[in-house]
Amino acid sequence: MISIILQIVFWVSVAVMFHSYVLYPFLLWILMRITKKTVFEEYTSNDELPFISILIAAHNEETVIAKKIESINNTSYPLNKIEIIIGSDCSTDSTNSIVKSFEANQSNLKLVEFYERQGKIGVVNKLVDIARGEIIISTDANVFFEVETIFELVKRMKDSSIGLVDSRMVNTGLNQSGISIQESTYITHEVLVKYREGMLWGTMIGPFGGCFAIHKELFVKPPENFLVDDFYINMKVLEQGKKCLNSLEARVYEDVSNELSEEFRRKVRIAQGNFQNLKTFRKMLWPPTKPLAFAFMSHKVIRWIGPLFIIFAIISVLFLQSILFYRIVALAIGVIILIPFVDFLLKKLRVNLVLLRFVTHFFSMNIALLVGLIKYLKGVNSNVWQPTQRNQ
Repeated sequence: MISIILQIVFWVSVAVMFHSYVLYPFLLWILMRITKKTVFEEYTSNDELPFISILIAAHNEETVIAKKIESINNTSYPLNKIEIIIGSDCSTDSTNSIVKSFEANQSNLKLVEFYERQGKIGVVNKLVDIARGEIIISTDANVFFEVETIFELVKRMKDSSIGLVDSRMVNTGLNQSGISIQESTYITHEVLVKYREGMLWGTMIGPFGGCFAIHKELFVKPPENFLVDDFYINMKVLEQGKKCLNSLEARVYEDVSNELSEEFRRKVRIAQGNFQNLKTFRKMLWPPTKPLAFAFMSHKVIRWIGPLFIIFAIISVLFLQSILFYRIVALAIGVIILIPFVDFLLKKLRVNLVLLRFVTHFFSMNIALLVGLIKYLKGVNSNVWQPTQRNQ
């Protein structure tokens, strides 16, 4: 009887993880090919375009802030329809002076200085209060636009059913010596999953926090101790009955982290925020037959608690060693667990094998989720964050 229970635990754990990482993305791919493409009302370049507010929370961004402002100024979107509000979160470098040099010659740019750390959420919440645009674009200082990015974000918001449009992140600065290739591959896959969720059901889940557009009237301020504000904002839009999409044409560029330790630290923080959001929006998992609940569970919740399923699978296998099949499975698991250690030793020898690094990246991501869960259970007191080293 115990053996049967352990086998059920193993196969359920494997099936759940397989569903989230393989079956669900494949299902979206199939559905995109057999269902009629949704057509949304869009702005054209000949239309009277809406006035928008671009909000940037910046803390010590002297290396990128000028390039960021220039990438906005080079847009095809009419500059007289744009206001740029930069909230400097107690910056101690030359961020403020750089922004002021632009502000002196640019009437649509405003610097708001904060003399005590607010955290990104605290800054954005305060900037929203003074924003005049009917559409808000929230974006990070180290995320750069193409000429058409702003227009591509805004154009589908002419459709009254759409509340939020996410951008398509393109990674730069890829390097075989670290985990940037693996992280970029994962992000590219995630973008396609989100795009298909949006086109099929209007339930794009988890926008890229570095750049997304939202109708100001739908913006609900995240609690200031929340760590993943973009997810909270996204779910609040869905909660109000509006659709969320990803625009593959709204491309933005960001350096992807190459250092495993830096990315691990970031993912631990994100994991803490994920569980804050899971507690807040748990009611949206019911009824499970609704597209939003199905997408939320399949795309996000299973992955967030994935480390627990991995642990359950490993423990069940260890107690099933009287069965040959599970002895073979245990051996295979042992070999896979050794791969990150082999990868670490090879890296010390300056040997970088991309396929091994993918396994290391997967393990790191799931350990970060587990650490994030433990930290969440201990309590989250602050959202102030020192960003990972990018665009340096």
